[in-house]
Amino acid sequence: MTALNLSRLITAAADTIAAHAEELTALDQAIGDGDHGLNMKRGFEALRSEADAFAGKPLPEALKAIGTKLVMTVGGASGPLFGTLFMALGKDISAAPDRVDLTAAFGKAIEAVAARGKSQIGQKTMLDVLQPVHEALAVGRTPAEIADIADLAAEATVPMKALRGRASFLGERSIGHMDAGARSTALLVRIVAQTIGEDA
Repeated sequence: MTALNLSRLITAAADTIAAHAEELTALDQAIGDGDHGLNMKRGFEALRSEADAFAGKPLPEALKAIGTKLVMTVGGASGPLFGTLFMALGKDISAAPDRVDLTAAFGKAIEAVAARGKSQIGQKTMLDVLQPVHEALAVGRTPAEIADIADLAAEATVPMKALRGRASFLGERSIGHMDAGARSTALLVRIVAQTIGEDA
């Protein structure tokens, strides 16, 4: 990934989170603290302000720096989780990854997120989007297909009962609402997929 398209990707991600901040907040108000949209917007605006600096680094270092910035600026439960995703991805990815490298590094990053959040698939979290995306990468799905899979995975959190995070306190009342973290993850997956598709 060149410096130019990494900078463009960061900008596009910040634009997407900003455009959906109210939606993410509304989702989080239903079963969480109600601050997910605002927190994510703040974090990605911080990334936008340093997009060129991140893009000037080798990809592994850029991803680790992005993760660190998200931990520092997003706050709440999401900051450490999204930060861990990017930091762990940067730790295991190569400077010029192919699909095999990306798939392996992404799998390690998901494991790190699960460990950080003490959660697993099926508990109504961002993992419920990350895992299907990883499986789609592994079997060679196209970027467009991966984006659609992420959206469907976020939708699939609606009938789930939350077992981790603030939403878990609601028990059965968490059923019927999409997880905000799953939704923001799907939004980011689509932006990455679109950018990769355009640059392919």
